[in-house]
Amino acid sequence: MLKIYGVPISVHTRKVIVVALAKGLPHEVVPVVPVIPGNPPPNWQLLSPTGLIPALTDGDFTLADSAAICAYLERLHPDHPVHPQPPRDYALALSLEQYAGTLFRDVVRPLFHEVFVHPKIHKVPTDQSKIDAVLAKAVPETFGYLDRVAGGDFLAGKAMSVADIAVASNLVTYQYIGFDLYRARFPRLAALFDRVVRQPAMREALRREQTVVDSMGLRKDFLSAVFA
Repeated sequence: MLKIYGVPISVHTRKVIVVALAKGLPHEVVPVVPVIPGNPPPNWQLLSPTGLIPALTDGDFTLADSAAICAYLERLHPDHPVHPQPPRDYALALSLEQYAGTLFRDVVRPLFHEVFVHPKIHKVPTDQSKIDAVLAKAVPETFGYLDRVAGGDFLAGKAMSVADIAVASNLVTYQYIGFDLYRARFPRLAALFDRVVRQPAMREALRREQTVVDSMGLRKDFLSAVFA
């Protein structure tokens, strides 16, 4: 059985879980929280050379990096594809999956660290100026770009792709920690988010992680319609 190492509320771990669910692949999620000292298993450096989550094992095969893992799962089980077949849609999906990394690096990661990791794990006070800077610059830039490209039902092609999963996963965690999607300002991005979180695999992944969400005291009211 596939083993996915990470935590469900992780943007990149969730992406891999959603792809596995979309493809009906049996898997086990093995909790690993690198930001907690001493939490990763002793062989973590072998599983993830960068020390980041997620990592995956499939028997004697080990792989790290969420994009590589999703590509592996696509080749392993081509049914219910998350990479579109038309060349331009395929290229666009890969490009936007990579742009979701920018969304994580510039928006979600710094906000998550200031709101949760620093005060609750490292006992370091939140730096409100850093939060304000992200909201003032990075959020309008990244959300604005995604709003402009979110013109169809999905970002690349006619069905949910890895691009949609990657972007929506970022926006889930962003809202878990209490930040606003600015629906009036970015209506097409908000509509895309609403469509993606209602897709069966994404909805099931979110349902499974609610116990962790509750234990961390995160906000989840924005998902009430999804679970209704």
